[in-house]
Amino acid sequence: MDLSTSYLGLHLKNPLVPSAGPLTRTMDGMKRLEDAGAAAVVMHSIFEEQIQHEAAELNHYLSSGTESFAEALSYFPEAAEYTLGPEEYVSQVAKAKSALSIPVIASLNGVSSGGWTKYAKKFEEAGADAIELNVYYIPADARISGADVEQLYIDVLKTVKSTVKIPVAIKLSPYFSSMSNMAKRLDEAGANGLVLFNRFYQPDVDIEELEVVPNVQLSSSKSLRLPLRWIGILFARVKASLAATSGVHTAEDAVKLIMAGADVTMLCSSLLLKGPQHLKEVLAGMERWMQEHEYISVQQMRGSMSQKSVADPTAFERANYMKALNRYR
Repeated sequence: MDLSTSYLGLHLKNPLVPSAGPLTRTMDGMKRLEDAGAAAVVMHSIFEEQIQHEAAELNHYLSSGTESFAEALSYFPEAAEYTLGPEEYVSQVAKAKSALSIPVIASLNGVSSGGWTKYAKKFEEAGADAIELNVYYIPADARISGADVEQLYIDVLKTVKSTVKIPVAIKLSPYFSSMSNMAKRLDEAGANGLVLFNRFYQPDVDIEELEVVPNVQLSSSKSLRLPLRWIGILFARVKASLAATSGVHTAEDAVKLIMAGADVTMLCSSLLLKGPQHLKEVLAGMERWMQEHEYISVQQMRGSMSQKSVADPTAFERANYMKALNRYR
């Protein structure tokens, strides 16, 4: 049985890739993930704010859009809370490449096309096999148009692509007026992969202390419905690799996303809940399912439940919407 797949032009032994998070923050964590069967690792993110450390620029990014709500400033972390500085991160990329036998994907998290993107070149020089560009951006300023937001993603991608020769994937949100068009534009701008989707962490409010409280809610298998839909729509309509992230907890979750068209499925919450060894359980479950259903390879499964053969995906989605409502009892 062949579990191998290709992602960003990299040959992977299976489609399970731990995404950026606490377990990929340390060398020990990444080694444990490799030992448990990870096909590649996406290192934890280095943030634009860590690189643009000048006080004036940092203040601009952290305070933009909060002029009317001074309390919201307390939501942002102090610089001392960051684990690694930029040069330390570059050093860790080199150490990971030396210690691991699987591909290492560095993660850049930012929202502008400024000088911070030069670190992509440093990651390449340190040995990174690819870069995941995580554009985590919430346009809270009502003066910013949807077109402006879309162009921001395109500009950041083009800037990073112009500095490196290794593959670049872009992790984005689903909140575009035309997700298919945005995916097509990113594909045409040179994205080697699309990572679907970013989960925006919603802050809570402490009504006793009157503070905005950061709040991380881990995903469940129900979270995969969003990437499942869009990967099924985009499969064979873009050249870029497709990575599914959010909601991958079981072998069945991974199988669904691969059948929709994903090249890889990325895990984070399930590994935080159950530990790196959970990768072995997911892989074993995938093998059992494939054997029971007479699939001999991941490639045979991939895209078999996509909308590739549907002439009008919009009409298809509309029909399924009506069917779901009419069948509910």
